[in-house]
Amino acid sequence: MNTKRTAMILLAILGTGGTGPLSLGAEHASDSSSEAVEYMIVVTGGELLAGAFPDSHTVFLTRTLRPLGLNCVGSICVDDGAQDIHAALKFALARVRMVIVTGGLGPTQNDITRETLSDFTGIPLEENEEVLAAIERRMGTTRDRLRSNLRRQVQTPVRGTYLKNVSGSSVGLVFDLDPRVVIALPGPPSELQPMVRQSLVPWLAERFGTRLPGAALTIRFVGVGQSQIDQTMQEHIPLDSDIIVQSQFEASRVDFTFLLPDDTPASRARLDALREQIQQHLGEYIYGIGDTTLESHILQRLADRHQTLAVAEAGSGGCLASALAGTDGADTVLAGAVIACDDARLGRLVEAEANRLREAAGDEARADLLAAGVAGHFHGDWSVAVGQLQRSPDGAPHVAVAIRSPDGQTTMHRVALRGTDPASRSHLTTRLLDLLRKRLP
Repeated sequence: MNTKRTAMILLAILGTGGTGPLSLGAEHASDSSSEAVEYMIVVTGGELLAGAFPDSHTVFLTRTLRPLGLNCVGSICVDDGAQDIHAALKFALARVRMVIVTGGLGPTQNDITRETLSDFTGIPLEENEEVLAAIERRMGTTRDRLRSNLRRQVQTPVRGTYLKNVSGSSVGLVFDLDPRVVIALPGPPSELQPMVRQSLVPWLAERFGTRLPGAALTIRFVGVGQSQIDQTMQEHIPLDSDIIVQSQFEASRVDFTFLLPDDTPASRARLDALREQIQQHLGEYIYGIGDTTLESHILQRLADRHQTLAVAEAGSGGCLASALAGTDGADTVLAGAVIACDDARLGRLVEAEANRLREAAGDEARADLLAAGVAGHFHGDWSVAVGQLQRSPDGAPHVAVAIRSPDGQTTMHRVALRGTDPASRSHLTTRLLDLLRKRLP
């Protein structure tokens, strides 16, 4: 459906044509004395309405907050324009006392959620000294050298608070309309989800008296589908009825979280026993527990062995190096990375022997030479080389991948490509990291 058409329909239902500060009759507000906290979610993003990406935020938020005593009564997906967001907010706040808005807090020009919520609520924004100091540390620069688009990310509501972001620069925002509240969270799941667990949940407990999480166990899988995990657990690992199970799937990575209402030694012991059972049946696919990412898992394994990694990429467009470089600990492990459009240019960058590269019989042989070349160029103990895009006789795109260990042994892989869009790049990144994970001792 056309997003403007959607906004017009919503505005007609609400009977509003204005975009000024919030003005709602008290008769429409939820009863603040009710025991359960009812809330609604407003997911912003034209790409969601166009079908480019699924809405994963609603699933994550409802599964995370429901065990804590928060009841979601509706979720609205709208275009990321001011008029659409205004209409959704007025609709939601006429029914509930808390609205969670996702997306639009980034540094780009079309990230307008921060200013739109300020305009809607009538709560001004001002630079927050704590947030400004944090972004100075994160960017490794002083405030006078911060780009203007980053500087606007330090603005927080004068009436409300902010939620720390451990994975990015966009803090969450809380606009306090006592007794109602509007909460804004960043769009990337890698930023939103840790923020909810570490910052939003404790704030909700303080503000609304909701339960804090009980005992929880999150197990992170790669290289296996969600349905296979479900089936394996049904066949081999029966769960007690009081264990709440949540699952999240993104970019070929699957997270399963198991929760018990009370955080007691007995509950933690039960979850430890469950973890051992899952490890027994699905251990080859587990890369982390808790908040460990696949990237941090790889870097930590290399750091534990005091080894480094060099990367050369053609057909993957630098997605592997980008994923690793943006992870804490990369400065001590990532020896260097080069990116080029094809094998020949990549070879020149890593000073691979040109004649041997030209004469190499096939893309796998070239990837092998590039892996050796980039390892020597950056003095990396391990190296990964991703060759240029190739097509099979049936037209299917793929890349050759070479992984070289410190002893000079190379394993070769042929990895199929789904496409060049961001989602496909994320899948490819996961595949490359998983190949390296399996190779590391």
